[in-house]
Amino acid sequence: MELLLTVAKLGLTLVLIVFSVVVLEAWRRRHSNVSVDTVTATLEDPTSLKQVPCPHISDAAEKYLSLIVPAFNEEQRLPAALQETMDYLQGRASRDKSFSYEVVIVDDGSVDGTKRVAFDFVRKYTLDNVRVIPLGKNQGKGEAIRKGMMHSRGELLLMLDADGATQVTDLEKLENQILAVAREENSIRDPASKHSDFKIGDVQVSAFGSRAHLEEKAIATRKWYRNFLMKGFHLVVLLAAGSGIRDTQCGFKMFTRAAARRLFTNIHLKRWCFDVELVFLCKRFNIPMLEISVKWSEIPGSKVSMLSIPNMLWELALMSVGYRTGLWKIHQA
Repeated sequence: MELLLTVAKLGLTLVLIVFSVVVLEAWRRRHSNVSVDTVTATLEDPTSLKQVPCPHISDAAEKYLSLIVPAFNEEQRLPAALQETMDYLQGRASRDKSFSYEVVIVDDGSVDGTKRVAFDFVRKYTLDNVRVIPLGKNQGKGEAIRKGMMHSRGELLLMLDADGATQVTDLEKLENQILAVAREENSIRDPASKHSDFKIGDVQVSAFGSRAHLEEKAIATRKWYRNFLMKGFHLVVLLAAGSGIRDTQCGFKMFTRAAARRLFTNIHLKRWCFDVELVFLCKRFNIPMLEISVKWSEIPGSKVSMLSIPNMLWELALMSVGYRTGLWKIHQA
């Protein structure tokens, strides 16, 4: 009985701590004098050293595809992955003259040569095709992606990791599925419309790259305690965000511009579990979610470790308390 009372007290203490943190965060956001998304940001052109106005997700699309790459101390892994990405994009653009793209690298406060590597690609491929958003100090992967999404120009916006673990060509799988669903949604919304008038960026659809098909093989090679923690994390995610996406943590996700505008103006979590919040928000806004298998390979230098699990659980607790209490407001974009 004493043990049960101790556990109950610890649980209540944790809930109170989480509630307090959420209240403080809500107060800070409400009373902040400046919003980062209302400030007119500029981009630096490393070739001319001129400042270029930074676009916003509320603006009309100027490109067909935006690729958002969050990078924190990726001096070693970024060059190869980015070169593979640029080779694919340039090749596709040469075959299809209607295809336009941009790569947005968000330097999340790196202390190595990541920014230098990124600017080398800007010089090589021009500011119109490659752009760098430096955050100054580390703010977390979720925040880096949010900033990239908020300042992108594409009708379709793809987030992908800087390590190149997922093959960039698999974006066509997500793109084709989104296009099919968007056309169907558009036909339901406006039966009189013609496909020639259709803009994919105007319909809200999301596609989640998934490694779930690789799970059985991974379970067979991982230590038992890693599998135990993984299953536990999946259960917590299920309780926090509900069912729908088996692999929430794959860093390969695509959104139409309308979906990205709605989702990333509402995202709160800045680091580990923003992916789970995206699933939660998709359900809240009734945005169709597609889960699509992608090729994935383990790249040395992963920043995710067993110590990440407590941070993930903490963020899931924050999200649950924040939305259930109404302290985290939902804004219509």
